[in-house]
Amino acid sequence: MKVDPKDGKCRECGGQLHITDADDATMTVECAECLKSYLVETDAFNDGAMFYYPEVMAQLMRGGSDENDQ
Repeated sequence: MKVDPKDGKCRECGGQLHITDADDATMTVECAECLKSYLVETDAFNDGAMFYYPEVMAQLMRGGSDENDQ
């Protein structure tokens, strides 16, 4: 799932982040530009864990990635 740049950018290069995995405490993000990958908290994007985290968990439960996240 892509992270809206207004909500968060790569801490290494400022590039577009993609959430690639999640568990009960963290989400794994990867930068589309520098390919750095790191863990962030579930509310890392100032959404109170109410948008990105539930969406990523739902995608994982469905067994795939967001088809619009190509």
